[in-house]
Amino acid sequence: MKNNLLLFCALFLSTFLFAQDLELVEFATGLDSPVDITNAGDDRLFITERDGTIRIVNPDGSIEPGEFLDIDNLVTSCGGSCEIGLLGLDFHPDFANNGFFYVNYTATGGGNTHVSRFSVSTDNPNAADPSSEVLLLNIPQPYGNHNGGGIKFGPDGYLYIGMGDGGSGGDPQAFSQNRQTLLGKMLRIDVDGGFPYGIPADNPFVNDDETLDEIWSIGMRNPWRFSFDRLTNDLWIGDVGQNAWEEVDFEPAGSAGGLNYGWRCREGQTNFNTANCPPTSELTEPVHVYETSSGFGQGCSITGGFVYRGCDYPELYGKYIYGDYCSSRIWALTPNGDGTFSNQELLNYDNNEISAFGEDINGELYMAALSEGRIYRLTETSNPATIFFNVSDVSCPNEADGAIDLTLAGDNTYIWSNGATTEDISGLLSGEYTVTVTTEGGCEKVQTFEIEEPNLPIITIANDNGTLSVTGTTNEVNWILDGVIVGTGSTFTPNESGDYIASYIDANGCDITSDAITIMVSSIEDLEIVENLFIAPNPFKDAIQLEFNSSEKSDFTLRILNIDGKEMHHEKFTADGLTTRSLSLPNLTSGIYFLHLGNEKGEFVQKLVKE
Repeated sequence: MKNNLLLFCALFLSTFLFAQDLELVEFATGLDSPVDITNAGDDRLFITERDGTIRIVNPDGSIEPGEFLDIDNLVTSCGGSCEIGLLGLDFHPDFANNGFFYVNYTATGGGNTHVSRFSVSTDNPNAADPSSEVLLLNIPQPYGNHNGGGIKFGPDGYLYIGMGDGGSGGDPQAFSQNRQTLLGKMLRIDVDGGFPYGIPADNPFVNDDETLDEIWSIGMRNPWRFSFDRLTNDLWIGDVGQNAWEEVDFEPAGSAGGLNYGWRCREGQTNFNTANCPPTSELTEPVHVYETSSGFGQGCSITGGFVYRGCDYPELYGKYIYGDYCSSRIWALTPNGDGTFSNQELLNYDNNEISAFGEDINGELYMAALSEGRIYRLTETSNPATIFFNVSDVSCPNEADGAIDLTLAGDNTYIWSNGATTEDISGLLSGEYTVTVTTEGGCEKVQTFEIEEPNLPIITIANDNGTLSVTGTTNEVNWILDGVIVGTGSTFTPNESGDYIASYIDANGCDITSDAITIMVSSIEDLEIVENLFIAPNPFKDAIQLEFNSSEKSDFTLRILNIDGKEMHHEKFTADGLTTRSLSLPNLTSGIYFLHLGNEKGEFVQKLVKE
């Protein structure tokens, strides 16, 4: 039995996940103020650097030489924890064919938010054409903070854009509730529906003259990172608070949009500035908040994340992973299925300034550390996607009593190479068996198992002048000729020609059997037509001579076997009258041999000794 671990992407239901179970493993380093992590539908990660460049990180964590995009000349940026620069990136759903990708940056010459399209180079998939910019949106920014910056294509194929309230503090101009500005909003545009873009026909305010058509939802303060659950299509938003509360907003898939998330009327789940605000009943409350003041603060600026849908860490599956820029804490928010959510702290990783989360093509999660210039991979150490299995080998050769038992949780499907569709299989012969397991989350793993035969003892038959014995066991054996037991005991003397085997049953019930040995028992009278048979010399050195008289014409076979029954020489000839045959046997080693001479009437055996 081979004791391997089955690496498998499974779903596990877990009540608690303790902080020490999550670990950040350095994946890439040497970056400059990374603020976004994106994949383009392949195994590369694209890292947005705030100063105006995008770098490619390969699957092994190495950074591709040069920049994918360098628009430093177009971008206004700054150091430290400032909120301007190249802030967001996403790739067109048909990027593989059209080469389009979109960025969000604060532009030189005033700091306006630009949402632009660029194109990948026609001759280098790892480089973009910086001269290919098509400007979609130019949004004035009155202050240098609260720019939002996140852009994501939704499952509907439309581009969503997260806009902050314009900055300063407390939204002094009430932009977030002003439906005639794009500030403080989530926007939704159709990049394929016109030039430079179109408005989706089902945007919630397209028939409302008091609200701009691009608006999907209102009441955002500074949505620093939002994402769509790749399995359910739910929208999750991390919205940075003022001084007291950070919040997570949740919009289920299928929403018609038009929600008001409350800022500046509310901060988190408490009133902030209710002047000219709608009733609280018309506002959408966050599904989770955490405090940033009054001595109970857990951070100061939320960094929105992703629902984990990867295959490597089942304890994280289905949880919304997010963090805080200031405290470097990371949490998991889990829907309870009844409209409520449970929050668990996973890790407190000091002083790495969590600026972004991202997922690769397989749904595995990564985190960007702004000042460190590093990308970390999130790993769950106590229960990675490792499934133990038990393989029961067959008890004896050719027995169909092997079994493979898997230990898996969740609603999985199984397809075995022998056609079985159950979790465990049994009644198996020795050999290889492959299972394809698919979880309800769509993760798939193919694993091959080997059921082995036991290491049985080897016994052999020795022939001492016609008396047989066995080596390799002290058990009493059965002597078998043509499937019939013809004797028992430690030795046996055959009285008829044939192929003999020795066999016994071991303590496990296995039949231990030797290879067959050929024994010829005869006298010259068995040949009938042969007279005056002469074989010399015996013992011999290199050759022997055979002479006999055949009373009639007949076809003969001449064989020489060693003491183990292995044939060492074979020839056929026709004899009629006096016949002489000379056999040159210089290659035979010293020992005992048996000469067999036979025709259709019988066979004669003569013992020979090679000196």
